[in-house]
Amino acid sequence: MTTKNEVLLEGLVLGEPEWSHENHGAQFYRVYLQVPRLSGQVDLLPVLLPGGLAAQAAEGRLLRVQGQLRSFNNRSGVGSRLVLTVYAQELQPGLDEPQNQIALSGALCKPPVFRRTPLGRSICDLMLAVPRRYGRADYLPVIAWGQLAVKASRLRVGDPLALEGRVQSRTYHKALESGETEERTAYEVSMMRLLDPEGPAPCAGQGV
Repeated sequence: MTTKNEVLLEGLVLGEPEWSHENHGAQFYRVYLQVPRLSGQVDLLPVLLPGGLAAQAAEGRLLRVQGQLRSFNNRSGVGSRLVLTVYAQELQPGLDEPQNQIALSGALCKPPVFRRTPLGRSICDLMLAVPRRYGRADYLPVIAWGQLAVKASRLRVGDPLALEGRVQSRTYHKALESGETEERTAYEVSMMRLLDPEGPAPCAGQGV
């Protein structure tokens, strides 16, 4: 199957871009985009900017971002082992029309985890591998609700999976060894539509 990883966001830039890292001589910066939901809640999403785009992401600016959702191994030992960020490939001035869309296709890399809320609503957690170039892959957590969760729960490791949805942020409290709790933020893809993949695809290899 043809793999896909396409993200479109529009929101408000919070803070000035901060230096993130250097890779093969290229500089990268990080900024956070505040994207409102229809419910009135907001998602605060990290965006990774190549150095040449950073000047366009001034604080307080409405910005439209096209790119991909990427995953990286967290070697700091703090927080999730998998760090997600939107990698910006193109920036445009915002149109004052909030956007949060993602289209993904890849292969399921872990068995689905199906459960129900105390009120009986179905939820299914998935891990999708979306291959990149040079043998690398992005490993992206996906959550499905309701009938989509029921359908997704029938998938097996290695099955192809194509979907449309949105990128969302979620805060939670992590219990520390000291007995205290720490507020952290997780990022995931909320599935809105389950699409028919073009054909079978093997689960992508490691190398995030």
